[in-house]
Amino acid sequence: MEKTVEDPPTSAVLLDHCHFSQVIFNSVEKFYIPGGDVTCHYTFTQHFIPRRKDWIGIFRVGWKTTREYYTFMWVNLPIDLNNESAKQQEVQFKAYYLPKDDEYYQFCYVDQDGVVRGASIPFQFRPENEEDILVVTTQEEVEEIEQHNKELCKENQDLKDSCVSLQKQNSDMQAELQKKQEELETLRSINKKLELKVKEQEDYWETELLQLKEQNQKMSSENKEMGIRVDQLQAQLSTQEKEMEKLVQGDQDKTEQLEHLKKENDHLFLSLTEQRKDQKKLEQTVEEMKQNETTAMKKQQELMDENFELSRRLSEKKIICNVLQREKERLEGENDEQKWWSVPVLDTCFCRGRTADCSVTWVWILILCRIKYLLQMKEAQDKIQDLSMETHILLSIEKCPICKADDICDHTLEQQQMQALCLNCPICGKTFPAREKQIFEDHVFCHSL
Repeated sequence: MEKTVEDPPTSAVLLDHCHFSQVIFNSVEKFYIPGGDVTCHYTFTQHFIPRRKDWIGIFRVGWKTTREYYTFMWVNLPIDLNNESAKQQEVQFKAYYLPKDDEYYQFCYVDQDGVVRGASIPFQFRPENEEDILVVTTQEEVEEIEQHNKELCKENQDLKDSCVSLQKQNSDMQAELQKKQEELETLRSINKKLELKVKEQEDYWETELLQLKEQNQKMSSENKEMGIRVDQLQAQLSTQEKEMEKLVQGDQDKTEQLEHLKKENDHLFLSLTEQRKDQKKLEQTVEEMKQNETTAMKKQQELMDENFELSRRLSEKKIICNVLQREKERLEGENDEQKWWSVPVLDTCFCRGRTADCSVTWVWILILCRIKYLLQMKEAQDKIQDLSMETHILLSIEKCPICKADDICDHTLEQQQMQALCLNCPICGKTFPAREKQIFEDHVFCHSL
């Protein structure tokens, strides 16, 4: 079996997994004459796409795998597969690489995965039999023979060129062989070094082996100790299993307690829900109380403002009372100076008969002065009485003597009504009932004498 420099891709695929209908071989002869080139014509089907590593091999009939090829040639890839002429290809096998026996062979198209895509009919490599030779003694045959000779000469020249090329390749291969020999020497020296290292490594491994044996003995003793320890642990394990059974029983009890606690939790959750409802009601009540407190605060603020206003008025009334008191003192001073024409003096004059010596004009003057004085005293008494009543009302508002309240209460209103039904002397503070108004006026008048 002949091969080229690069082996084609093959596989161990059996015939059952091949597709022989994707590439069709055309114009295959029943036999080819040895010593001549063989041209193989083939056509790609519509759905088949060739690849770079596809090849055509000559196989002996009865082959099992693609590794049993005799020779092969690489396939020429067409430029345009859509072109109809590109689907028809050919490849030429040189006579030097063809079989020399008369066995049956066939062309097979193998793709780069090693799968057969097409196969030709069988053929042989044998010379023509005498019965197959038809002797024609015509001028055309002579010309054909001459043409064939020219082709043979040309092929001979090609072979010579190929021989030169092969000689050049041989020289290149010799140079490469020399290079490979040098590399081999280098590899041998490297090999010696590696052998030394291997020997050192073996010595090291022997040392390690001794150490490992010692460790093995040590591990054996430790293993015995571990066996004793395992027995102890098994005893502990049995004890722990008994404890585990107790714990499982305890766990069951805990589970029952947990169920009981869950039920209690449900009851508590219901109770908590009710408490939350009550809490919401209390919050609403507190909110209402806050609103009431806010209203009371506003009312208290209004009362405080009113109290402040009354205090201010009290201060003003006190000032007016002081002014009127000074006016009263001034009038009392004037009253002392004018006692000579007072009622007792006038009555004395009339009683003693002094009026007989006075003229009628003087009498009328005295009467008019008496009337003017009485009117002034009446006006002063009214002012003093009004101021006294307002002062007592304002003083009573400041603080109730019974309940000690700072604002107006029922005790204060009752006391004010009682004071409104009484008459108080602005000078000595003596109280007279409202029905004794005449006595109150005479009492006040006596203070002016």
